[in-house]
Amino acid sequence: MAEAFDAARVREVGVAAARAAGELLRSRIDSIGEVRHKGVVDLVTDVDVASEQLVARAIVEAFPSHTILGEEGGAHGGSESRFRWIVDPLDGTTNYTHGFPLFCVSIGFEADGELQFGAVYAPYVEELFVASAGSGATLNGRPIHVSNVDELRQAMLATGFPYDRDGALSRALRSFEVLSHRSQAVRRVGSAALDLCYVACGRFDAYWEHIVKPWDLAAGALIVREAGGQVSAADGSRFSVDGGQVLASNRALHPFMVEALAGI
Repeated sequence: MAEAFDAARVREVGVAAARAAGELLRSRIDSIGEVRHKGVVDLVTDVDVASEQLVARAIVEAFPSHTILGEEGGAHGGSESRFRWIVDPLDGTTNYTHGFPLFCVSIGFEADGELQFGAVYAPYVEELFVASAGSGATLNGRPIHVSNVDELRQAMLATGFPYDRDGALSRALRSFEVLSHRSQAVRRVGSAALDLCYVACGRFDAYWEHIVKPWDLAAGALIVREAGGQVSAADGSRFSVDGGQVLASNRALHPFMVEALAGI
């Protein structure tokens, strides 16, 4: 018999881990011990690592057979498990190292490749976004929903820029220019997980990015869907957490965003 999962227990463990890791981030923002470069501008701190270890311990203690994919530690647990936790222990590391308050912990959970739970906690602003499949999405316990903006020229959009400063950045800047001309405004927060959550609660009307990692997307993608939004690849094709790109919107704007991004 296939192993089942307890959705309520997953939510309990995931929310508690996100809160605990977020409190760690908040407590350490003025006492970062080490900052290293994973790439030319891609940073990792000792706090990223400590946060991921905290989350991993909580998950392993509750679900020892589950797989964990973390940004800083790679994969943990059995590769044959039907259940995978996808963890970004500190999304917005560059913001964090500069004391800029938009950073978060992102924890997603999937069963058989389907997203079932997501929690994103931004400790500095004390905002906790949570969603379980089929149960809607909340911000600090209150239901949230995407915006009802249906014209691109009235839309507030968001995007992110890649760490690759070569061709990938040029593409991102071209798309930024195109959408800036067509929309009311485009913002760059510096945290994909928060971009997704802000679409979910109506602060942004759509968000796109051409190069993005699974741990940036897993929790936020489910939160957008459960808030009534739509998530796909940037070209409008089927979304995959491991697909490396994303377009999230309030649903009404989705076809206009796909058309605007076509060919970029």
